[in-house]
Amino acid sequence: MPDKKFPKGFLWGSATSAHQVEGNNHNDWTEWEKKNAERLSKEARNKFGHLPNWKDIERDATDPNNYISGRVCDHYGRYKEDFDLAKSLGHNAHRFSIEWSRIEPEEGKFDETEIEHYRDVVKALRVRGMEPFVTIWHWTLPVWLARKGGFSHRSFPNHFERYAKKIVREIGSDVKFWITLNEPDVVASHSYLKGVWPPQNKNLFTYYLSLKNLIKAHKLAYTAIKKINRNAEVGIAKHQISFEVGRKTSINFFLKAIGHYFWNRWLLNSIRNHQDFIGLNHYNRNVIDNGFSKNPNKKLTDFGWEFYPKSIYQALIELKPYNKPIYITENGIADAKDNMRKEFIEHALASVFRAITDGATVNGYLYWSLMDNFEWDKGFWPRFGLVEIDYKTLERRVRPSALIFRDIIKSQIV
Repeated sequence: MPDKKFPKGFLWGSATSAHQVEGNNHNDWTEWEKKNAERLSKEARNKFGHLPNWKDIERDATDPNNYISGRVCDHYGRYKEDFDLAKSLGHNAHRFSIEWSRIEPEEGKFDETEIEHYRDVVKALRVRGMEPFVTIWHWTLPVWLARKGGFSHRSFPNHFERYAKKIVREIGSDVKFWITLNEPDVVASHSYLKGVWPPQNKNLFTYYLSLKNLIKAHKLAYTAIKKINRNAEVGIAKHQISFEVGRKTSINFFLKAIGHYFWNRWLLNSIRNHQDFIGLNHYNRNVIDNGFSKNPNKKLTDFGWEFYPKSIYQALIELKPYNKPIYITENGIADAKDNMRKEFIEHALASVFRAITDGATVNGYLYWSLMDNFEWDKGFWPRFGLVEIDYKTLERRVRPSALIFRDIIKSQIV
């Protein structure tokens, strides 16, 4: 059997987001955390008590401090050390995000010191031979903008365009790949459809309005970035679900078509002419059998998601009609004991290679995430990192699965 060797020039690496690793931010999420930490800790048993690892996470999940991001990993101060680790693991690309609240802490007032910090972050990646993928917005908002109504307010697209233009003009000379928005569908649904993330405004109309605002914001930013640098590659990081039918019935195929169109295609169709590549964030499938989420769940990750890394194949094949290069900008597993991550990475990458063989133009794979991080309304207990973080000492420890990933990168063979 011939070796499954990835194409020449394939990009390998990992991803992070500012609020989840930097530490000591002040934005809408940090304010929300302080108001909701006590409530989240009391709700933890009902939410997570069914997980197979509940005994391992109970102490953290029921502690209000778990829901306060605080210093997190102090990646803001230790990014060079962390990039040294990434380089030692063979990575030649890295995705990170810029914290809007640092750049524009007051409306229309930009902090030049913070701009210089992110300029240094890009330089640190370049010096280490890693291609930067820069996410302009990964969900957190400056407090002044959140108080205006955040991304559901009609002014959001113009605020975002101004912020994006500032960032690209100031730090863009060493950046080729720009991701305007991270998972706009996820943040909109959690904030305004489910009403569980800030500002917790459960309203179907506001949900739709917020999505339209995010689409408009992306289009404005895309046009602005291309005017500044026509050679820049601009896209979004889109969360895609692999919908599968359990039994082959008419109702199941109908539900699959509905789910696939509204979750996977509608937003991408809306920006079809305003993206140079598609960033794929993929974690799970959704099995349909007279309803959604009927997955067998024979094996679960720490997060409670089904262990099924092969589903990324379908997600990639379903992106072929867009005729755009695809970069996998997030794909990973919560696995504190590192028992399943090796198998996950191997099976996921075998599925990526299969998709490439079957015609998907996949040019890179960025594992989520480089290090353990703060997982939004769940806090510190979900461990996604290739690098383990001791949150008491901030010591970094490379997990064995990271070395398996390194060996695959080195050989280019899975």
